[in-house]
Amino acid sequence: MTTKLAAYWERQLDKMDQRELRHAKRLPGWRTRKHRRTLAVVVAAGDLGLVAGALVFTTGDDWVYGAVWVSSMLVGASAFVLLRILTGRMSGGFSRLLDEREREWRHRVTYIGFQILSYLMIAAMIYGILVADTENGGFRGAMMLSALLVTGTTIPTIILGWALPDDDPEDFEEGMA
Repeated sequence: MTTKLAAYWERQLDKMDQRELRHAKRLPGWRTRKHRRTLAVVVAAGDLGLVAGALVFTTGDDWVYGAVWVSSMLVGASAFVLLRILTGRMSGGFSRLLDEREREWRHRVTYIGFQILSYLMIAAMIYGILVADTENGGFRGAMMLSALLVTGTTIPTIILGWALPDDDPEDFEEGMA
């Protein structure tokens, strides 16, 4: 059984590596710190929009909530996908293709992201307690929890997008060959 599981795991890792290699060839003109930082700001703004949408959930007009939530989700998710492509393997899960520097970056931002996510979950818990006795308090707490959970999961990619130096063009050309 363990050999079947190990073979399955190897196939999954191979699939992830192939996907990463495909993404590494995308958007070559965008692989600068300036573009990554712009996308990091857009993702953070999308996250803040989700939190703002959760704050107005069931407290006013439904169209305000819908407009804020949907626009924030579309803008933030689009920028997040682009940022994940630009930060490469470091923002992904498991990759055997990481060098020591990339592995160090990934571990560092993963730890920071976990810490921030933990604090955001505490904030969601406090918000849930504060709105528990209000009308639709459970729904409002759940919406804030989901907004802060999405925000927390984007933090490592935002940090990588902001902090990574420009790619070396020679390394990128070697990867294209």
